[in-house]
Amino acid sequence: MTSSSDRTAHLAVYDTFADWETGHTTAHLAQNGYTVRTVGLTREPVTTMGGLRIQPDLALDELRPQDSALLILTGANGWDAGDALAPFARAARGFLDAGVPVAAICGATAGLAREGLLDDRTHTSAVSFYLAATGYAGGSRYVDADAVTDGGAAGGGGLITAGPTEPVAFAREVFALLGVYDAKKLDAWYRLFHDSDASAYEVLQGE
Repeated sequence: MTSSSDRTAHLAVYDTFADWETGHTTAHLAQNGYTVRTVGLTREPVTTMGGLRIQPDLALDELRPQDSALLILTGANGWDAGDALAPFARAARGFLDAGVPVAAICGATAGLAREGLLDDRTHTSAVSFYLAATGYAGGSRYVDADAVTDGGAAGGGGLITAGPTEPVAFAREVFALLGVYDAKKLDAWYRLFHDSDASAYEVLQGE
């Protein structure tokens, strides 16, 4: 039997949240039976980089890995300006330790690097020297790719990373990890939204 936690994805939100980085991910999760809930440091509204106001569904101290299928972290100015967003990186550690996946894009990858979560996991980001500037110890595990999934060690949750220019590839990795689409439809989805391949639409419609 599928529990609600198996169909709930949590999206971290904070001031200067990079709107465009998870639009494909959350929209298509919602269209495929997932509930997307937003998580702020508190329940106070935040303003995205695009000027949108978001009222978080819950505060970070209310978030539990066992209630979630995935934690999504996006870029924001705060990742490289002090420790204000560090609690989200610590939450990601709790998720991974509990065997629940985490997906991080753009500046959130630097937050995970500072938390030590990329030292022993295959990962990517905007560029390798961006993460190197954090002083982390995972440089040898960096991969120059659009998006990367590390399946995690036994008992550990999978980790997805991507750079800021790859929101479609980021979504592709999320869908693959969660089994949202079978392999054929996932390939078609990526070709449609990344390559504007109109022929892929028929595959997605099951024709």
